Amino acid sequence: MKKIFKRKEKSKELKPAEVEAEMGFLDHLEQLRWHILRSVVAIFVFAIVIFGAKSFVFDTIIMGPMNEWFPTFRFFCSLGESMCFSPPNLEIIPRLLGEQFLVHIKTSAILGLICAFPYVFWEIWRFVKPGLYAKEQKHARGIVFICSMLFLMGVTFGYYVIAPFALNFLGNYSVGVDVNNSTSLASYVSYMTMFTLPTGIVFELPVVVYFLSKIGLVTPEFMKKYRKHSIVVILILAAVITPPDIVTQFLIGIPVYILYEISIVISKRVQPDLDD
Repeated sequence: MKKIFKRKEKSKELKPAEVEAEMGFLDHLEQLRWHILRSVVAIFVFAIVIFGAKSFVFDTIIMGPMNEWFPTFRFFCSLGESMCFSPPNLEIIPRLLGEQFLVHIKTSAILGLICAFPYVFWEIWRFVKPGLYAKEQKHARGIVFICSMLFLMGVTFGYYVIAPFALNFLGNYSVGVDVNNSTSLASYVSYMTMFTLPTGIVFELPVVVYFLSKIGLVTPEFMKKYRKHSIVVILILAAVITPPDIVTQFLIGIPVYILYEISIVISKRVQPDLDD
């Protein structure tokens, strides 16, 4: 009886490699399929709710940075007349038949993804977690909350900081010819997506550095050595995410550089664990 009990105890302490050996490739695919399916359902549910709240979503959220009551404009105007700026006088019109309907669906799907991101990431984590050792799982505790908060912070930063400045620059830009600026609804929503979603992903930098440091691909010494190079890369990345406007590029570049410095500290804290 004692031998049987010991065997049972051993089977409970299987290493990730042994667990993977017990589970076949098709079993992993089946698990992944269900995680993806539940994630898609969550996005779909949020998208349906958002689709039904059409007036609030477009009047208050999507078109928010085009109104003078938007918090960013009010904040800078409260600092003084020299800091005050307003949304552009930009006419937004649909150019194609059915454009409003298609944009409505697209917007609902994007906002559904943003709202469901914590749950989607939790599903991804549930799939990855069994393949990690107990020590690795301990180090990754709270990762769903941290990644979700960083992503939502990035999206919020893009919406309240990047979008107003970028729209002001692009909407008021002129080549010197008497031309009234206007844009299609689809183009406007695409730009709003570009200002927010990539920023949310970029804000995940500390988490990426944490895991790269855990496997030894990144060290604090390496990050310090290439700090100057990182500034150039960050500015290039900011130029890709934002319009060709120096002010807007710095608005995204400065917080990303701060995240880079935070990542160096995180990498330092990981180092002692690697030495053990």
